[in-house]
Amino acid sequence: MKVKKEFRTFCTPVRITSKERMKLPFQASDEQVMWRVQAAADAVAFAELVRRWEKPIQRLCTRMTGDVHRAEDLSQEAFTRVFSRRQDFVSTARFSTWLWRIAVNLCHDELRRRNRRAEVALETDGGESGETTPRRDEPVATGQGPDESLHSLERAEWVRRAVLSLPEHYRAVVVLRHYEGLRFVEIAEVLGIPEGTVKSRMAEGLAQLAGRIRPENF
Repeated sequence: MKVKKEFRTFCTPVRITSKERMKLPFQASDEQVMWRVQAAADAVAFAELVRRWEKPIQRLCTRMTGDVHRAEDLSQEAFTRVFSRRQDFVSTARFSTWLWRIAVNLCHDELRRRNRRAEVALETDGGESGETTPRRDEPVATGQGPDESLHSLERAEWVRRAVLSLPEHYRAVVVLRHYEGLRFVEIAEVLGIPEGTVKSRMAEGLAQLAGRIRPENF
């Protein structure tokens, strides 16, 4: 895949050693590291940003799309865009806001493509579109008995399915707020909408989740 090839071109040759990381400013902020990427296409600095943010972005994409393998591709594409569009980054902005926005937009694009494919499939043969079986949420903590572990997995799966059933604009807010811990004002910046709209979407998203997650399922 082209995205993976470009991502490997940027990241694979760079293995940050402790000595190389010392070249970065001590406890450099994301914005300071991004400045080095922007100013000099610094491969070590870029790899440091990937190291810091790859897991959160993959997690976001997984929760938005429900497909862990596609989420990996989307995460790589997000960082490819960070590098290729590095001159678009505004130095006075928060790097995390810019990165979250890139990733969320990629997820929206992916979901729109998926919906179009499903519509075409239904129109052509009346069949159901095939979706990759998504991975379950994080494994439960060790120390539980078999029955408790199974129950926790079933509960996590039910919650995951409920989140995936939300409309995209509610899902994005719920994922960014509940799972990634962003404040409402930060979510508003990421999505480019008023903070009040974020709060109303969160309230509606939680109301819809409450209707999908019933006590008897636990």
